[in-house]
Amino acid sequence: MKVGDVLLELALRFGVLSLIAVGGATTVVPEMHRWLVESTSWVSDREFAQLYAIAQAAPGPNVLIVTLLGWKLAGLAGAVVATLAICAPSGLLTYGMAHVWHRCRAARWRIAVQAGMAPLTVGLILATGYILARAADSGWAAVAVTAATALVVLTTRVNPLWLLGAAGAVGAFGWL
Repeated sequence: MKVGDVLLELALRFGVLSLIAVGGATTVVPEMHRWLVESTSWVSDREFAQLYAIAQAAPGPNVLIVTLLGWKLAGLAGAVVATLAICAPSGLLTYGMAHVWHRCRAARWRIAVQAGMAPLTVGLILATGYILARAADSGWAAVAVTAATALVVLTTRVNPLWLLGAAGAVGAFGWL
């Protein structure tokens, strides 16, 4: 596929995802995975999980995954196009809706929409976790580490960074 075609595809796909990314880019990671790994095979499961891990480990917004995917597919031009495509449409929509949202702060429809967005966002983020765990877990030991980490995070107040460090050490020493 030509670079121009890839850039156009990045702009169109990420532009649409921008408008449905309720809660940030992390919420549309399953759709990114479906498109880039399952439909087009432009990125492997492992590459996708690694790029996501790098994006989350780097300081900055969670939208960095899009920049890295764009870079992987079309270099610097791909990174720029993908980042602009994921940021511009939702940014413009947010800017346009801010006045209406503020003006209608006591409206029943706004209260209902706001109450419904929280569980929707949580569900989308859980779907992202499932997709990434499935992509990264290559054996029973990796599945066990992921399950144990999820259990600890859901049942205790242990800082997830400690678990991330422990899982990184397990992987660094080749125990998985």
